[in-house]
Amino acid sequence: MKKLVFRIPATALLAAGLIAICVTPVAWLAPGMQALYVLPLGYAYWVLRNRTTVTEEQIVARGAFGTTTLKWSEVKSIRLVQKGWLRAVKEDASEVTLPAVRFMHLPALSLVSGGRVPDPTVQEEEAVAEEPAEDAAEEVVESEK
Repeated sequence: MKKLVFRIPATALLAAGLIAICVTPVAWLAPGMQALYVLPLGYAYWVLRNRTTVTEEQIVARGAFGTTTLKWSEVKSIRLVQKGWLRAVKEDASEVTLPAVRFMHLPALSLVSGGRVPDPTVQEEEAVAEEPAEDAAEEVVESEK
């Protein structure tokens, strides 16, 4: 069974460490300010939790506070939103955010989904491949005259 997991890169955890270092001087100024350490911990939790798992049967979108499972039969289309992020559009026109899935992942998504999601790069390559063949056929017809 084909399975593909889209995650936020683990290097994003470096930002959580940097935030913790930057918060330290402020956190020890007054009693109770240590609560600022919740910020880097929350960010690290978000990085580790957000992911989308795609198989031939379903899509599982796991966010910070919940999980949504969609069968491919429930998915009407995949929509591109701001900055290249993707969302699954259900049959009832509601949308499900696909964490960590971007436009550049469409070829891999197409492969794992068994062609349910069209691969835009293949369509462009086929169109380019067909154009020279048509030109060559026109040249042959013209040379026969």
